[in-house]
Amino acid sequence: MLEGKRILLILTGSIAAYKSLDLIRLLTKAGATVEGVLTEGGRQFVTPLSVETLTGKKAHVEMWDSDAYQMNHIELSRRSDLIVVAPATADFIAKMVRGEGDDLASTLMLAKNKPVIIAPSMNVEMWENPAFQRNLEIAKSDGATIVPPQADRLACGEVGIGKMAEPGSIIEVISDHFRLVSTLEGRRAVVTSGGTIERIDSVRYLSNYSSGKQGNAIAIALAQAGAKVTLVSGKNSFTPPSHANLQVIEVESAEEMHESVHKALPADIFVGCAAVCDFKVLNRSDRKIKKSEGLNIEFAENPDIVRSVGKLGPSVRPAIVVGFAAETEELIDNAQSKLEAKACDLIVANNVSGGAVFGQDENTAHFVTSEGSVELGTLSKRQLGQEISLWISKRLKM
Repeated sequence: MLEGKRILLILTGSIAAYKSLDLIRLLTKAGATVEGVLTEGGRQFVTPLSVETLTGKKAHVEMWDSDAYQMNHIELSRRSDLIVVAPATADFIAKMVRGEGDDLASTLMLAKNKPVIIAPSMNVEMWENPAFQRNLEIAKSDGATIVPPQADRLACGEVGIGKMAEPGSIIEVISDHFRLVSTLEGRRAVVTSGGTIERIDSVRYLSNYSSGKQGNAIAIALAQAGAKVTLVSGKNSFTPPSHANLQVIEVESAEEMHESVHKALPADIFVGCAAVCDFKVLNRSDRKIKKSEGLNIEFAENPDIVRSVGKLGPSVRPAIVVGFAAETEELIDNAQSKLEAKACDLIVANNVSGGAVFGQDENTAHFVTSEGSVELGTLSKRQLGQEISLWISKRLKM
């Protein structure tokens, strides 16, 4: 997957820089060409000679070195396929989002024209600091992919999140990037995410346990693959993802989601991942209903959004329609029934009994199509989003 790929690796001032030497070893072993850039802080932990020995290329440290005539801050980005910052300190990330350029590495980030992957490393208090978290969100919205740090005993002796991800984990994210890149270039996608809310009165509502995590992961995977994505987001426990290819529309009820989805069409791809309430309240009150009055609720069925898209005529129906089946029993049988009833090309089936899936980081899924079912096993929701994106890109090429 990395054969012939050109990686520009920036090492900043963290003790985790020593692990970046192993990252270089793994990248070159996988067939990638690596060039290193060290900040002044990075040089306090590893030497340029160490980086040069492992990469077989000059390690870049100064704006005004003997190659200054080549304009390194521009050329280094232009001749790479991907920029990886590992470790990335809080200070360097702050420079990135403020657009500062006071050394080679930060100026390079200003002049970059390639995707960026960031592996943060810092003390737990710095990681949890609201100012840093704001900077991290801006970095994400600017298109950077974040490899989250681990919770462990840190170099300072404290215990908590902040330890840079292991080189093997960073390699996985880099490989995923190249698996997805440009596979959906020129395509348009609509994704639904989160749960819907059906109001009873001014303070009460009906909903479900959906967190929006899986739908968000699918939307970002499609965006990273090059598709222009409209994410129609209901009740969401997480901040919707940010990407240059991603537009987020926030809605509340199933009817609002249905309307927003159809307004976003036409599209090549539709993924209905939202947990849509099956019923709405007919006699909703605009004031708070007193306990003494009792709740006499009348229900009506909500529109089936996935079915409404799957059953569209051939001139407007997306080429790929993906639905989800969250079941507590007879998983595959129920998923196959939904595949036909909703006119989907793919149903992603998962067992949600015992509180599984909703709000969790992992998902155990099956892909169900007219050809049968395939068990994917347990994956992170990020990985499952990428598998769905890859399935879609392959199917579109058939």
